[in-house]
Amino acid sequence: MTVTYSSKVANATFFGFHRLLLRWRGSIYKLLYREFIVFVLLYTLVSLVYRLALSDPEKRFFEKLALHCNKYAEQIPVTFVLGFYVTLVVNRWWNQFVNLPWPDRLMFLVSSCVHGHDEQGRLLRRTLMRYVNLTSLLIFRSVSTAVCKRFPTMEHVVEAGFMTPEERKIFDAVKSPHLKYWIPVVWFSNMASRARTEGRIKDSVDLQTILNEMNTFRTWCSTLFGYDWVGIPLVYTQVVTLAVYTFIFACIIGRQFLDPAQGYPGHDQDFYVPIFTMLQFFFYSGWLKVAEQLINPFGEDDDDFEANWCIDRNLQVSLIAVDEMHMNFPPMTKDIYWNDSEALPPYTLAAADYCIPSFLGSTRELDLVLPYLQNHIVFFLT
Repeated sequence: MTVTYSSKVANATFFGFHRLLLRWRGSIYKLLYREFIVFVLLYTLVSLVYRLALSDPEKRFFEKLALHCNKYAEQIPVTFVLGFYVTLVVNRWWNQFVNLPWPDRLMFLVSSCVHGHDEQGRLLRRTLMRYVNLTSLLIFRSVSTAVCKRFPTMEHVVEAGFMTPEERKIFDAVKSPHLKYWIPVVWFSNMASRARTEGRIKDSVDLQTILNEMNTFRTWCSTLFGYDWVGIPLVYTQVVTLAVYTFIFACIIGRQFLDPAQGYPGHDQDFYVPIFTMLQFFFYSGWLKVAEQLINPFGEDDDDFEANWCIDRNLQVSLIAVDEMHMNFPPMTKDIYWNDSEALPPYTLAAADYCIPSFLGSTRELDLVLPYLQNHIVFFLT
């Protein structure tokens, strides 16, 4: 679900970001168009009532009310409160991404340190990585609505192959009122210790390294659980929301174009359409929508983390690494630069502009290296 556009802005160009403004998926337009339509309709309704439905005395009273709302709306610290809030939400969102549980480091250690080409060795390595993936799955089920829909019960977890029926019985037998994502971690640690006793892990240092890495993985999982458990204080979110919407409702009245004949300061023209008020609504409400979307990145918005993809990728990659690729590597051969003390990979024609190393700054250095480049650089036409 994550919207990726980095390749579209790889190079800084004239109006480089304008291409992004026309995208719909993940855009501010998709998030905000409903609220924007409601704002325009309410503003138009108030304007029509003022112009067509009110009597002259009622218009004078409305004009005083509009001037009053416009004066005091500017005293609402929307920018200050909203800026701090969005900064807090973005930092929290990024920290959750940094702490996503990836099994890569563990699978490298298990593949290289847990030995045995027999069926028992293969079973041991696959089971260890299955427990790692089961740990992350249990965390994702508790924090992600998309994963919870995919695995609504533990029976679905068993059917998906993350847990065997026997393990399910042991899991259910552990009576705890808390989330039991730590149980596969205990199984992993006990099984790794037994593998050391049986000689599958040759050295105690390797065992300690594996257990330390598993503890790091558990820390990532518990961090995600902590972010889901303890959110941004509700009172802060309420204050920001009230500040933004109070300002918007004050603008619906206070930013009306009043009768120029009355001579009110700043109301010498009647433009009907409040362009800059609409832009102000768009920016402030859009800012709030950014916080609303990022405050929980494990939902089903366009820019939320793809937790189901992470589960699929982690399981597939980790099982391949500890099974098919265990002690399976290509034979060593001499590289093409074996007798070349100054190895320089070739450039394609498209990359010709980058063939001069950036660290060669002086003319003398360039004069020394140019003959070498002429003799060694090969430009591929395909």
